[in-house]
Amino acid sequence: MPQPELKMKDMEDKADLIETLFDRATEYGKTSIELVKLKALDKTADIVSSFVPLSVVILLVASFLLFLNLGLALWLGEILGKPFYGFFVVAAFYVITGIVIHFFMHRWIKKLAGNYFIKHVLK
Repeated sequence: MPQPELKMKDMEDKADLIETLFDRATEYGKTSIELVKLKALDKTADIVSSFVPLSVVILLVASFLLFLNLGLALWLGEILGKPFYGFFVVAAFYVITGIVIHFFMHRWIKKLAGNYFIKHVLK
């Protein structure tokens, strides 16, 4: 008679062991998902926080360049005799610069920006 009780106890122990293993696997899965979420949040926060100061600097440089170009255009207009001539000269300079950048530096700038983004994502 002791044998059926022993078999029943072994089966209960195995069932408890399987249940414990299943519970641990479930907890591991939940923890892994939470870890992935936290890592994604950390990367997103890192990227956004690095772009905020960069955006402020870009805004300040753009404002500086705007006023510099306005002053230059007005000064050139005064030299050339009519104010709008200065604006035409400045606009022509930017058109030529844009064409040169587009044809000769487009790939380099694209590669530089892509590498910068990838570096911050993989950091």
